[in-house]
Amino acid sequence: MLNRLYPATATATAVDDETLLHWYAPPAGSDPFVRFNFVSSLDGSATHAGLSGALGGPGDKRVFSLLRRHAEVILVGAGTIRAEGYAGELLDAPGQAWRASQGMAAHPRLAVVSGSLDLDPDGELFSASPHRVLVLGSPGAAAARRRALSRVAEVIDCPTDGDELTPAGIVAVLSGLGLRMIHSEGGPRLFASFQGAGLVDSLCLSLAPKLAGGSGRRIASGPSRPELIPLSLRLLLEQDGELLAEYRRP
Repeated sequence: MLNRLYPATATATAVDDETLLHWYAPPAGSDPFVRFNFVSSLDGSATHAGLSGALGGPGDKRVFSLLRRHAEVILVGAGTIRAEGYAGELLDAPGQAWRASQGMAAHPRLAVVSGSLDLDPDGELFSASPHRVLVLGSPGAAAARRRALSRVAEVIDCPTDGDELTPAGIVAVLSGLGLRMIHSEGGPRLFASFQGAGLVDSLCLSLAPKLAGGSGRRIASGPSRPELIPLSLRLLLEQDGELLAEYRRP
């Protein structure tokens, strides 16, 4: 059973999905809202055996699914797509029904960040998606890759800084398509770039009561910065020793 530790409650009671969805709801309004969701081991690894799924417990998996319900677009880096796979429907039937009851499309859009457009156009990522996948790439990407992907996806050029797409450009492109609630599941480089741009509005982080060892990557991987970025704790849940926190920009 998920227990809410912060804000504190007088008694421990079972938390239903509607309550969780209310707690995690993005703010009302027209401004873009960027949320990242990760799980980490106690010793700081975001993966075990190359994948994140083995780290999260039942509470993490439940919240992971519910967070997607709020998304207008799920934003994922190409490396995470290759490692984790994102083919097919990203929401279960109850999630689709809930979105329909809220006047939302049954499925959020999926946007893949790949500056070089290095994705397999014949993969199930594209053939099994309920929506045409958005591929965010660099204007300088190879023309042959652009042609191949354009047959199966909506390829959109984003502003770049050197070889990297800019987070501000990504947000501008997505919000220009009416996709205000941006929900990202990584990877670490994408998260680090959004940190550096000051565009992380919400971080949902599950701390698994497990030690992963090895040399797994952290949830963020990028250049060091001289300043720390403060966030405010909004919500803290616990189930079977696993902590699930949401931090938001003050």
